[in-house]
Amino acid sequence: MIDRRTFIGAGAALLATAAAVPRVSAKGTGMIFVSTEKGHEVVVLDQALNVVKRIATSRRPRDMHFNSTKELLYVACGDDDAIDVIDVASLEVVDSIPTGPSPEVFAFSPDEKIIYVSNEEDSRLEAIDMETRVSIQDIPTGAEPEGVLVMPDGKTAYVTSEVADMVHVVDTATGAVTKNILVGTRPRRFILTPDQTELWVSCELSSEIYIIDTATNEIKGDSLIYVPPGFREEDVTPVGMAVTRDGSKILLSLGRANHVAVIDAKTHDLLSYVLVGKRAWSVDLSSDESKAYVANGLSDDITVIDMATMKPIQSVAVGRVPHSVVIDD
Repeated sequence: MIDRRTFIGAGAALLATAAAVPRVSAKGTGMIFVSTEKGHEVVVLDQALNVVKRIATSRRPRDMHFNSTKELLYVACGDDDAIDVIDVASLEVVDSIPTGPSPEVFAFSPDEKIIYVSNEEDSRLEAIDMETRVSIQDIPTGAEPEGVLVMPDGKTAYVTSEVADMVHVVDTATGAVTKNILVGTRPRRFILTPDQTELWVSCELSSEIYIIDTATNEIKGDSLIYVPPGFREEDVTPVGMAVTRDGSKILLSLGRANHVAVIDAKTHDLLSYVLVGKRAWSVDLSSDESKAYVANGLSDDITVIDMATMKPIQSVAVGRVPHSVVIDD
């Protein structure tokens, strides 16, 4: 376990000093980062899928995001109420940001001055000033908030409540919830289409995807359900999603159905089911979109998908209960 007291006082100064010293950019290393909830580490692999390093973090690392330069990787650590900061060049934890109880998913404001964190155990969306490390907004939500998405203009944030079966719409200027949108059972994650017109919401326990019109914050059409052959609808527990840059395809991890669905984002037609590991959870695309990487939470591995053929290439063990996967390319 990382002792956050070591970092809280000195972390900001350390990062400021590092920013002032010329350094080799770590962007584009091609490394793959996987957070493991029960391994309490972020596993780093190269493009050949060899393990480069296992970075010890605070307990229960889950959601991960790079900053805009990809020099830093931020990791939400649920059991230590912290977001650890990894230097991508050195592959070391260099800072730790205190949060509310059990941070799960987070998102940056467009200028990266604020980080919005869903604190699962106290039913709050917390806004933290990145410079002062002070919580500047504490926004009540339904129980067990998870998914967080901030619109590119920074004016609106969305957060799911797993227990309330709602998506909360938040005015970031006032910190007020302006609308509650009822969706399916246990909503988890979001993906925003590149044209910013549609917000897709995965609902784990009702096996559904809901699409929200971002102009009106109303549900568009009927919910979508994708059931691979040989599975029942109740086996499908969708969570993570990824979208291609042109907005033509959406990848949807189907959880305990052990597949990823590749979907035509315009027609909603199924293009392919791709067999991966057990409990497909998080999915991310390489920058050239030739490959997708899937974290499989119950088989303790990741699966690589070839996007041209829509077939799995390889699976590799990473550690106990992989949660999220991101790629520095």
